[in-house]
Amino acid sequence: MFWSSVGFSFIDVLWSFLSDLIRYGKTKQNLKRHDLLLMFDIPKRWFWHFYVISVGWNGFLLALSLNCIIQHQSYPVWLTGILDMLTDVQDTDSQVPQLSTLLVLLLLWVHSLRRLLECLFLSVFSDGAMHLVQYVFGLGYYVMLGLTVLCSDRLGKGTGPLLSQLDWLHVAGGVLFILASLLQHESMVLLARLRTGKSGTVETLAHRVPKGGWFELVSCPHYFAELLIYISLSVISGGLSLTWWLVVLYVLFNQALAAQLCHDLYNSKYESYPRHRKAFIPFVL
Repeated sequence: MFWSSVGFSFIDVLWSFLSDLIRYGKTKQNLKRHDLLLMFDIPKRWFWHFYVISVGWNGFLLALSLNCIIQHQSYPVWLTGILDMLTDVQDTDSQVPQLSTLLVLLLLWVHSLRRLLECLFLSVFSDGAMHLVQYVFGLGYYVMLGLTVLCSDRLGKGTGPLLSQLDWLHVAGGVLFILASLLQHESMVLLARLRTGKSGTVETLAHRVPKGGWFELVSCPHYFAELLIYISLSVISGGLSLTWWLVVLYVLFNQALAAQLCHDLYNSKYESYPRHRKAFIPFVL
């Protein structure tokens, strides 16, 4: 009996930790949390820290890549060493720079800059929290994302001069990126309006049912847009990079989980919540 009780207690503690770890913001509200878990709370409004890191780091990598092309200079020794270690492929000066790499780095930087500006000047954050592990992971995520782009470039090979590499995948991926970015921005505007008046001043920090736009189809269109943005980057990279599709797979599971938790909260909190709305992907999930 003793060991059985210990086993159940351990499972309860582990489940409480995992439940706390995968949630942030409003999805933590109805969660029974031990006081010890509260020690790991980080303000959700610190999301903008992720995008500061991404704008700075990935902008730096983009500048280095452009310098390699324009000035015909190699990456710094320390960066070359990191890429050698991550790819187990030695750098060759004869490799033609890939247009795909530059476009992915550029669009990743544009995406991060837009999200940073939205966090600072558009979004209205409540007193919601995220887990310390989520925060640390988020800081490292965008650093590794930029390195992943350069690793994919190291493993691939450009064909011909830079502009001659332009093909329909770059165009299709670019169009999808723009449309997905517009969808995400529109969704962020609608979410911000739930807490602001006509003058733009904050009137409440309470959670309300989002309406309008793609919110009529899914509970979290901004999460769906995030997935589309990463799919667009994978298409631009050529659509054949297993590494990038693994990144897309991670984004799919991460955003789908967050959307489902948010959807469940809406359904449990608001009796009149539209039953036809899906959580994440219109008409599917």
